[in-house]
Amino acid sequence: MASPKKKLQGLVAATITPMTEHGEINFSVIGQYVDYLVEKQGVKNVFVNGTTGEGLSLSISERRQVAEEWVTKGRNKLDQVVIHVGALSLKESQELAKHAAEIGADGIAVIAPFFLKPRNKDDLTEFLKEVAATAPGLPLYYYHIPSLTGVKIRAEELLDGIQEKVPTFRGLKFSDTDLLDFGQCVDQHRQRHFALLFGVDEQLLSALVMGATGAVGSTYNYLGEKTNQMLEAFERKDLSSALNHQVLECRRPKPS
Repeated sequence: MASPKKKLQGLVAATITPMTEHGEINFSVIGQYVDYLVEKQGVKNVFVNGTTGEGLSLSISERRQVAEEWVTKGRNKLDQVVIHVGALSLKESQELAKHAAEIGADGIAVIAPFFLKPRNKDDLTEFLKEVAATAPGLPLYYYHIPSLTGVKIRAEELLDGIQEKVPTFRGLKFSDTDLLDFGQCVDQHRQRHFALLFGVDEQLLSALVMGATGAVGSTYNYLGEKTNQMLEAFERKDLSSALNHQVLECRRPKPS
């Protein structure tokens, strides 16, 4: 069973995969990257090999190496290293999930297969179950991003009864603008204590109002400190200050 001791919450940086000018992964800077997130941005959780990290554009070997480097360099510095292991192939997802467990990752995330798509909730649940079974000691998070996958199964529908079929399921990264769906995830599943992590950085404050327990995003790589200030303002019920932080962050251009 997945450990119930640590709940993934707060800010989670969706990490960039650093490359050399020749298109090779620049592993040498990941240690510095960890220190920058912790010391400069106040972010101690990472989501590796996701959309921002271009995981699905990397080879399986590269994804394994990147995961290993983040786990190694983050040891005793980061709170949680979550590895995205989703792939079009079930066997590849299982291989990556097993590897994540072997190297000591804190959790795995899985995107829906998006070429031959799951037709319904049952298909998607079965896919997640098969991946989770290869890493039974790790929490599993579903990565919901229908704008890229084209998989329109509502997150709230998926959550209904999922822990009975996938015991290691612990929550989701919700990267969609459908706040009604997200709100229903919160309202109907709050007693299960799922990690409900919002993934649209520009709408984070709205998601906090709906009940988000944390957030996964690319902007927390360089706006983590400012976003933490927004979280603090929200916690002390200073919504005016929280709104000012959100508006300012929306106006900031993303690095090219």
